[in-house]
Amino acid sequence: MCTKTYFYTMVAKQSFLKNTSKEVFFQLLLHIVLFLFFSFDKNEPEISGFKIVAFINYALGALLINYVFLPRFFYKKKYLIFFLSVVLVIAGIIAIEELVLERIYYPDTRGKHFPGVIFSLLDVMPVITILAGFKFAWDASKKQHEVDQLKSSVKESELQFLKSQINPHFLFNNLNNLYSYAIDNSPKTPSIILELSSVLRYMLYDCKENFVPLTKEVEHLKNFTQLNELQIEERGTVTYQTENIGTGYRIAPLILTVFVENAFKHSTASQSEDIVIDISIDVTDKGTLQFECLNSFRPTTNTNELSHGIGLENVKKRLEIIYPNAHELTISETDTLYSVKLEIRLKQETK
Repeated sequence: MCTKTYFYTMVAKQSFLKNTSKEVFFQLLLHIVLFLFFSFDKNEPEISGFKIVAFINYALGALLINYVFLPRFFYKKKYLIFFLSVVLVIAGIIAIEELVLERIYYPDTRGKHFPGVIFSLLDVMPVITILAGFKFAWDASKKQHEVDQLKSSVKESELQFLKSQINPHFLFNNLNNLYSYAIDNSPKTPSIILELSSVLRYMLYDCKENFVPLTKEVEHLKNFTQLNELQIEERGTVTYQTENIGTGYRIAPLILTVFVENAFKHSTASQSEDIVIDISIDVTDKGTLQFECLNSFRPTTNTNELSHGIGLENVKKRLEIIYPNAHELTISETDTLYSVKLEIRLKQETK
């Protein structure tokens, strides 16, 4: 535990130092560029000592505003104190320049009279505004980056939570089926074990990524369908068709599985015979997945909850998060048929 805490502390410290050093670099660069513009005068091409100390006077005032007043007052919404503090700093900058620096460097000319508040503000405010504005923009950018990271973290956590809800509860049913086949010494037992193993391996290991190759997802769905078909036996027909499933596309895992699982539950919960489940997957030339799952059912009291269960709400939310404005889900229901049609603009595999 201590080791983990130390590790996270070091990572946070390194990140802080990296961000701080980057800010210092850009602040120095800004000060140098701004000083060159401030000191440029075609009538006086050389950089005088007055220009150097005057700019330092401005920079120190901006430093006070940026690293004391902004975090202590402005970011804590103490706007009146912040405004008064800035006014005092600017007044101090003007006083130092007019009453001290100009009398030292220009005792016989500019040091003899005060040009007025307006003229002094026009001289001071551009530099202060640029330096303070840069710091404010930098902090705002950093805060936005933190917000984006937080949103990304929350989104990732939500996706992982939604994924974890896709619980392979069908495992219990399939273990019971497997037990029955084993008792009867059925020749199907080895193939059932292989299919079950393949499905579990896919769910436990291959689905850790946000996107998986479409070919793997389709193969998993085939194995998943064949396992669930054991619940039907001779009570109906199950068809699984795929077309144009080429390589090069990726899809969020276990999206389609929920609809197939729901179709089997929906049918077997209300029918003891004449069950029909049709599953088809096609990919267009433009990379749009077209998935359709149709199942028969008889309207009984136990199917209402199945067709509006947590699984469907889960997958709808995942689709909204992963494929915003890139999917179209249509669910329709008649007296005897339940239909799901889903179109997804697939992602290309990166090489």
